[in-house]
Amino acid sequence: MNPLVLSLLLLSLGLGTTITFMGSHWLLIWMGLEINTLAIIPLMIHQQHPRAVEATTKYFLTQATASALLLFAGTTNAWTTGQWNITDMLSPTSATLITLALALKIGLVPMHFWLPEVLQGLNLTTGLILSTWQKLAPFAILFQLYPLLNPDILMALGIASVIIGGWNGLNQTQLRKILAYSSIAHLGWMITILHFAPNLALLNLTLYIIMTTSLFLLFNTLNSTKINSISMSATKSPLLSLLSLTTLLSLGGLPPLSGFMPKWLILQEMTKQDLLIPATIMALATLLSLFFYLRLCYMVTLTLSPAPIFSLSSWQTKTTQMNILLTITTTLSILLLPLTPTLLMLFA
Repeated sequence: MNPLVLSLLLLSLGLGTTITFMGSHWLLIWMGLEINTLAIIPLMIHQQHPRAVEATTKYFLTQATASALLLFAGTTNAWTTGQWNITDMLSPTSATLITLALALKIGLVPMHFWLPEVLQGLNLTTGLILSTWQKLAPFAILFQLYPLLNPDILMALGIASVIIGGWNGLNQTQLRKILAYSSIAHLGWMITILHFAPNLALLNLTLYIIMTTSLFLLFNTLNSTKINSISMSATKSPLLSLLSLTTLLSLGGLPPLSGFMPKWLILQEMTKQDLLIPATIMALATLLSLFFYLRLCYMVTLTLSPAPIFSLSSWQTKTTQMNILLTITTTLSILLLPLTPTLLMLFA
């Protein structure tokens, strides 16, 4: 792609998200989301591959539906209250419609069917943008609206996402689909705790973005898109194989890695709120996600390639800007647990 066009699209992507962050008027927020959607579509379709075209079409139709529903909810609220401000939402119908529209935008259960199919049709770099940056604008709206939304709906969407995200990822062989279901499960944790402790939801979102970025960059460096292809990583690059292992375990939420922190804090907060049954269900459902993370760990570190590889192992990768980002995100994915009190003060 032309560097000038690419720069323009990336700037538009940032502009759309920034407008949504700053806006308090429904039309301004809707405009930011639309700019965000239209800016990523050329990035998705530039491969000129039938799978990429199919994924882009599905993504466009899904996001257009969610945007139309969001605009309808804002218009209904303005008609009821006479106010276009995002915080002046007194209509329960509008609140429910907005919750469903944002759930469709980020891919929560039961509006999650588009996410694995879309992610499967993209390359790893565009899939990284879709899994991380594209979640920021809808979450910015949710963080402004959480006191006005129905906590029971949020809880139901969150628990269903944790269960379905773990369950559907069990028998997948494509890494991008596994990462999509991992994303759905992590979003379920954020949505569940959003009404009770938004600071924990923000902390979880930050760590999710760091860990997902690290994993996408690792798979991109290893040039792997299927489970079978990562079985050769230990032979080709033992260091990247070790980093993949620790990042996957961190995503699974095992101590003493960074991914354990948000799950531990969320379960602790839910216990304080006397939500013992939902907390138990989510803790057990996490075992489903942990199973396919451990399956990937087994393929990365404990499986040898069926064909002999005659190339030498590389303990040192080429020094590029991407590897610097990979180093930073992987380090943060592994070593943040001792800094939990400091992070809680920052996100308070």
